[in-house]
Amino acid sequence: MVARRLADDQVQPASFAFNNDNAKWAEWKIGLYPAGRQQSAVIPLLMRAQEQDGWVSRASIEKVAEMLGMAYIRVLEVATFYTQFQLQPVGTRAHVQVCGTTPCQLRGAEGLIEVCKSKIHHDPHHLNADGTMSWEEVECAGACVNAPMVTIFKDTYEDLTEDRLAEIIDAFAAGKGETITPGPQIGRLNAAPEGGRVVLLEEATTYREKFVPPAPPPEAAPAAPAAAAPATAAPAQAPTTAAKPKDVTEESAPAIKGPSKDAKVSEAKAEGERKAADTSAKANGEPNKAMRETATGAETDASKIDGGKAPGKATTNATADGATEASPKKTRTIIAPKANPKEVNPVAEKGGDAPLFVAPEGPADDLKLVSGVGPVLERRLNALGITRWSQVAALTPEQIDQVEGSLNFRGRVARDNWLQQAEVLARGGEEEYVRVFGKKPR
Repeated sequence: MVARRLADDQVQPASFAFNNDNAKWAEWKIGLYPAGRQQSAVIPLLMRAQEQDGWVSRASIEKVAEMLGMAYIRVLEVATFYTQFQLQPVGTRAHVQVCGTTPCQLRGAEGLIEVCKSKIHHDPHHLNADGTMSWEEVECAGACVNAPMVTIFKDTYEDLTEDRLAEIIDAFAAGKGETITPGPQIGRLNAAPEGGRVVLLEEATTYREKFVPPAPPPEAAPAAPAAAAPATAAPAQAPTTAAKPKDVTEESAPAIKGPSKDAKVSEAKAEGERKAADTSAKANGEPNKAMRETATGAETDASKIDGGKAPGKATTNATADGATEASPKKTRTIIAPKANPKEVNPVAEKGGDAPLFVAPEGPADDLKLVSGVGPVLERRLNALGITRWSQVAALTPEQIDQVEGSLNFRGRVARDNWLQQAEVLARGGEEEYVRVFGKKPR
């Protein structure tokens, strides 16, 4: 492990003290720990000292040790062990930490390091001419999927090229670091695939499909005299599609082979032949009662199977509205709700007044442009009476509680920053959104 030592004496300050706000914060932080355990606050206090001065000096280490009743060497051990602590002055406007771990190295981290050498200083942990910029190479910064990347203070900048990093460094050096949007620099959303989603693209549906594998075509049977066929004769049972076990032969299990030749005689004799063949268990849906006369089939009640179709008679596909669709290759049962799948107002479901808001007249805005709102959530918001960006932007804390409570997603509005996004969209649409946030909505 590389030895980490304090900066030279000529750059060490004579003393250190927390400012008023940080002193109050430090006192509150220490008070969070039980009596005798206040030394557990050493890392938070060192980090707050670094945030105040930009780095951890000898004086700040001694001050934290005095506040916590610790020996100087114990606090020094913590400060020199964790690489998050800077032990020498860093750039006042930016300290660029270039990730050099394998994923970033494979994606061009070495080129980013060369940019830092040319733009800031040839060596890491050295200030540039005016003391505003510095850089170093670090281990994994946690965004490997968007490699290569750098960290500047508490923000990460990902999917970098050498030219893009040069632009970012120039912006921070000019004091305009706030103009650079953190995160991916190629327009992707967080760690989503580059260019947009490639899976889960279908719109959510309100029905499920139950697919029944097609049965193999039955063997050809000799034609029967038309006059001998009664009007109520049932069609022959289709053979089973179950896989044939290796240790079972067609002779020992006739059901694997399919209907016997006796079952393929004329329509006039089919009914009598099936009644006589109960003991042969030809996979016709009836249990074999030769061994147990009280046996009952698992699917005896045909009215409960696939909407009332008896086994062997499903030649069409039933739909929710009573229509059928024929298919020579497969049998598909579409299970759909009988009622119109119209979005139900969640406030009404909970017994409240509906709708929660009065929808303005005119066409609705595309609420899906607000990050965190998808097609389903947009429909539910519309059901509440929220159809415009301006309505979202004007939500009060009480109304936010109502919306989040009725839709069961506590904290979503604040977490995804709905109000600011909606206000920008309502003010100028997508062009204004790109200007303010530096990326296209969603």
